[in-house]
Amino acid sequence: MFRVVISLITLIMPLRLSAQDGPIEELDLLLRDISTLSADILQLIVESDGGILEETKIQMRLKKPNRFYWETIDPFPELIVTNGALLWNYQPDLEQVTIEDWNSDNSELAAQLLNGKTDNLSAEYYIVVINSEETKSFELSPKMNDNIYNTVSITFINDILDMIHLDGKNGEQTVWQFNNLVMNSPIADSLFEFIIPNDIDVIGNTTN
Repeated sequence: MFRVVISLITLIMPLRLSAQDGPIEELDLLLRDISTLSADILQLIVESDGGILEETKIQMRLKKPNRFYWETIDPFPELIVTNGALLWNYQPDLEQVTIEDWNSDNSELAAQLLNGKTDNLSAEYYIVVINSEETKSFELSPKMNDNIYNTVSITFINDILDMIHLDGKNGEQTVWQFNNLVMNSPIADSLFEFIIPNDIDVIGNTTN
């Protein structure tokens, strides 16, 4: 399953939240002013006993609407990129690229949220906010049993995204730690267009 995921906020002005704002409104305020994002991500796959199964270094770029660039640097190179219409999954070690139609509704929850899709959260999740002096964590618990997650946690430190933690029902946990975040710096559209190298296999799974 493609893990297209994202990052958040550096050099952001403090946000003013009224006493009437609920969890969704608070989360929306933290996400709404993003047009582009860049970050280095450390992804950890954690087993049920707490052991680290996999550690991956990733470079991520996001440009609204629906443009994502997700490059795995280490240990195994891979690139997932979409221009909002097509998605390319390039695996240089296998010398192949798979092309699929992009549907933001089928993307990872974290990708949907950071792309500004918070409308359906209250229908699908119970949401609470846990505040400390500098940290704000949004804890999402699914309302339906068929959800693949037990909980989803999104943590901000001083209103800057720090971590996303996905607790899967299969006992596996995924953690994204965000570093070197930059918000709203110009990113060229050409970054989200994949140029297919010569002499590689092309697997087309598009409807057109």
